[in-house]
Parts: sequence; structure tokens; C-alpha cells
Amino acid sequence: MIHADFTEFKETSGADPFTLQSKKMLKVFLQYGPVKARIGSMVAYQGDARFEHGGSGGVSGFLKSKMTGEGVAVMAVTGTGEVFLADMATEIQVMYLDNDQIWVNGANVLAFSSSLSYDIQRVGGAGAMAGGMYNVTLTGTGYVAITADGPPLVLDVASAPTFADPQAVVMWTSGVNMSIKSDVSMKTLIGKTSGETFQMGFSGNGWVMVQPSEGVARGSGTKTGMGF
Repeated sequence: MIHADFTEFKETSGADPFTLQSKKMLKVFLQYGPVKARIGSMVAYQGDARFEHGGSGGVSGFLKSKMTGEGVAVMAVTGTGEVFLADMATEIQVMYLDNDQIWVNGANVLAFSSSLSYDIQRVGGAGAMAGGMYNVTLTGTGYVAITADGPPLVLDVASAPTFADPQAVVMWTSGVNMSIKSDVSMKTLIGKTSGETFQMGFSGNGWVMVQPSEGVARGSGTKTGMGF
């Protein structure tokens, strides 16, 4: 006979369509509608749930993902049960878009309502030397769950000029303008560089989320992508 107290690990009682089970696990109630989730992110489910490959977002989306190395392989999840999602024990943030748009690093997309439209778009003025930079846009009304490699920081770009390492940027909101800042010089070209050759600069009105890590390399520009 097992004697153990599992109280602190019991399922949460929240009833929102996207409810955090913990900082690192998301519970999705499918009766509110289908969702798209990162392939491989399902850790458990109860009741009725069906999983199908989400496709490539159309031929144009497939081609862009192959060319850019940006994107995320998604599955369509339908049914009436509860699905639990996670990704490499990263921390999860849930937000609700009300006829709005956000830009997200493809590596940080965990799940989103099927009511949202998504695309892969080039951002800022990143040229060939930056390897090109592309992010996923999510537009419309619905829920989004994104991950961060550690507790994230959210910066108000209206308060001061804001810059960040591309590998650390998780997402930014509508109203924010992004550009690429480069410190390319003769010192950089001959190998004497700080290692921070390119930064993303932000202005306008809105928020930028960054993670305390530069180690997630699945969805940035020239990195290996997992296209839509």
C-alpha cells in the first residue's frame, strides 16, 4: 500500500480555456474550441482528445518556413476533454488577444486558439549579415501560450529606448516598432568583438518580453526551423 500526500500536485480547478497547471504546465479545456499546439508538447490528457498534424499553413507558409528557418511544427487538437501541455520544463505565460496582434519567436510558441491566424514575417531591417530575422505573427481574438527559458522580463518600450539580444527576445506587442542595430566594424570583422554584434531595437508604445537566457536556438533566423 502506498502512503503519500499528493495534494500539492493535484489538478488545478481553474476553468479558463487556457489555465496554468503550474508555471511549467498548461491545461487546455477543449470544449471551448480547437487549438493548435507544438508537436510533442502533449504530456497527458483526460477524456476525449484528438491530435492531427497542423499542416504547413498553406503552400506559401511552408515555403517561407523552409527559407527562413522560422516557425513551429504544430498539431491540431480537438475534442471535449482536457489536454496538458509543456515544453522542456520552460516557464509558460498565457495571454488573451482581443482583436490584436503579437510577434513571437517561433521557438517560444506553445499553443494558441485556432481562431487566431498565424504567419511568418520578416522583421526590421535585418540584412544578409544578420542572417535575416523572421518571427511568427499571431492575429485576431483568442488565447496564446508562450514559453520562456526562465522567469521573463517585460519592458515598456515607451519609457526609454530599448535593445535586446535576438536570442533573448520572446515576443512583442502591437504598437512596437523593431529595427536592427549593428556594431559591425573593422574590429568585428577581424575577430575582436563583444559577441553582441546585432541587437534588436524597440520603440513606440507597447511591451517587449525577454527571457534570462540566450540558449534557445530553435526559432531565430538562420537556426534550424520546424516550419508550419
